[in-house]
Amino acid sequence: MKKSFGGSAANTVVALARLGKRVGFIGNIGNDEEGKEMLRDFEKEKVDIAGIRKFNDKTGFALCFVDSSGERALYVYPGANDFLSIDEERLSYAKKAEILHLSSFVGGTSIEEQKKLVEELGNVKISFAPGELYASKGLAFVKEILSKSYVVFLNKREIKLLTGKNYEEGAEELLRAGAKVIAITLGEEGCYIASKKEKLKVKAFPTEVIDTTGAGDAFAAGFLFGLLEGKDLYECGKIGNRVASLCISKVGAREGLPYREFALQILK
Repeated sequence: MKKSFGGSAANTVVALARLGKRVGFIGNIGNDEEGKEMLRDFEKEKVDIAGIRKFNDKTGFALCFVDSSGERALYVYPGANDFLSIDEERLSYAKKAEILHLSSFVGGTSIEEQKKLVEELGNVKISFAPGELYASKGLAFVKEILSKSYVVFLNKREIKLLTGKNYEEGAEELLRAGAKVIAITLGEEGCYIASKKEKLKVKAFPTEVIDTTGAGDAFAAGFLFGLLEGKDLYECGKIGNRVASLCISKVGAREGLPYREFALQILK
């Protein structure tokens, strides 16, 4: 048994921070020791915490069970995250970003706050990882966010849940819905990337799978790093695959995430 920090969007911003990008986080913590530990960890990872609020509740957590093949199941208690709200201060904070990355919430009201946020963002690019929680609710549930998204991250199972179609046909449907780029992780097959201009399949990096927890979050971080560096979609997919392969080689969502030295190798 191991205790570690997590949360889908949190994993992605920590990975980007390790790669040398300036990142911040909007979210809630509880008034408990876990919340204090989480803040200390964000600060250690050089994640700006100005968008984090404290509530008199327990910090959200997930019980994660990993089997002998590295596959995992999650049971989530949202805690303080159920009280997420977007006010003028948080909106102003989000508008400073070049890219705003959104993930899913367990509670039913948080997505309404996300929808309000994307309506007001102006020129900020939206990155959206609906996850299985949102995908299982169908396309209509997320269409307001998806239609404004620059890039949408899904795995093969999630796009099937979301659209009822295979990943290639599902990607086309999401492009018609308004998203600019669809990035679908395919496990050992690598990833599939679709835009209106091109359709690409990028091979995975072979690695011993220890724990798949956080693999999608790591892929998103690598892909977004590529976008921020002006890389083309193929290179973004390649970097995403590489960061994900490092993630799944260790136990936990962050243990295997690379640091700046990895980014410098990419940028040579």
